[in-house]
Amino acid sequence: MATIAIGGIMHESNTFNNVPTDRAAFESGCLIFDNDILDIWGESHHEIGGFIEGASAYDCDLHPTLMASATPAGRVTDAVFNEIVTELIQRIQSLPNLDGVLLALHGAMVVESYPDGDGEVLRRMRRVLGADFPIVTTLDHHTNVSEQMVAESTALVIYKTNPHIDQRQRGLQAVEILMRAIRGEIQPTQALAKPPMIFNILHQYTSVDPMRSILREAAQLESKPNVLAANVAAGYPYADVHEIGPASVVVTDGDSQLAQIEAERLSKMLWNVRDQLDINLPDAAAAVAQAIQSEAHPVILVEMGDNIGGGSPGDSTFILSELLRQKADGFVCILYAPQEVAACIRAGVREDVNLTVGGKSDDQHGSPVPIRGRIRLIHNGYYEETEPRHGGQRYQDQGVTAVVEIEEKNLIVLTSKRQVPFSLHQLLSLGIDPRQMKHIVVKAAIAYRAAYEPIAGKLIEVDTPGLTAVNPLHFTYQNVRKPIFPLDSI
Repeated sequence: MATIAIGGIMHESNTFNNVPTDRAAFESGCLIFDNDILDIWGESHHEIGGFIEGASAYDCDLHPTLMASATPAGRVTDAVFNEIVTELIQRIQSLPNLDGVLLALHGAMVVESYPDGDGEVLRRMRRVLGADFPIVTTLDHHTNVSEQMVAESTALVIYKTNPHIDQRQRGLQAVEILMRAIRGEIQPTQALAKPPMIFNILHQYTSVDPMRSILREAAQLESKPNVLAANVAAGYPYADVHEIGPASVVVTDGDSQLAQIEAERLSKMLWNVRDQLDINLPDAAAAVAQAIQSEAHPVILVEMGDNIGGGSPGDSTFILSELLRQKADGFVCILYAPQEVAACIRAGVREDVNLTVGGKSDDQHGSPVPIRGRIRLIHNGYYEETEPRHGGQRYQDQGVTAVVEIEEKNLIVLTSKRQVPFSLHQLLSLGIDPRQMKHIVVKAAIAYRAAYEPIAGKLIEVDTPGLTAVNPLHFTYQNVRKPIFPLDSI
């Protein structure tokens, strides 16, 4: 019986966001140990759930160690990084007769002293466990893959979908590679290729071209002899690091030449679609005008510049201001507003309130908006998602939440935690049926689609300013490799 350790440290770090990700951020997200991992993640659609299922199928002696994640924000502090990584490695080291490790990383974690945070996790683990010890690692589709990640892992397995609905399957794939390596059936070797480009977030949707065709080719490659994993990552454009951008990583059974040839071929496919990455989206005013004119409901207004899942504050007011200015009716808008939630709690349900909401995190996401309304609900903010959705997490917490009804048919949802809009239960748990609304503002880019696309009458992606603005040319990069498209002429 093989003895396996599982664990994870996951963060997507927006280096343009000045709010550091500290221990409190991880404790607010997920920082759990031992068998709590089995209880909380075992039935999830996350790779940790896949690790647990796969280890059981192989009749492994499974040892959960540590699982840490935080909502995307600024760089991870050295203090919490060193603390968590040390704890993870010490727990793994304490296990007798250990045969292998399954590790869930994101791939876009930036730490104050380590631009390649995920690579540093693997480096430290490799230093302790030895050069030949099997370490199989899963990575998010938005990973900025580094040479260090490839060199320090036995095999990398990257999500194939965005929205990420295949995470559990990737966990199962990782278990299979690890177990076959432990048994001596295979000798994984892997190669990395990265085109000199930034793949903007708008075109990272994997159900349509150009990404669809590239991932289809990768899937076909995995059916060939000796190919254990054919990975394509879109990259994370909001981290100003050397490793930024899309990548291909091919894992083969002992054939390094095949791995390199195929990785280069997939990388060339990514490079060849650069002219298809155009951005032609309406601004907030034009988008709201389109929404009001639409006869198909609900209209999903996607606030690209305030994509919480990409590290933005969640309190942008560009679309909300236009909805009010253009007198839209039947809309719902969710804002991160802990101070206003506290004010609603003091006032009480069914009471009238005057509030100023949004635009308080910084000066990049619009001006605060005054509203007057009646408190419809105060909720504990917990909800559950049982279907495969982006992120794979089952148990969700947006903090104590207040619903304020303004101008009779419009709803403002105020949360005390930033919460990514990956689940319809974010609204359903509050007694709001999204199918009955005319307009819904989601602060996202692509991840919302798994939940909202099936009910949408119309989708409008909106080019708003902010920390996750869709066009890379909005940002000043200082640490990326040069030259790189579209920042430079190549």
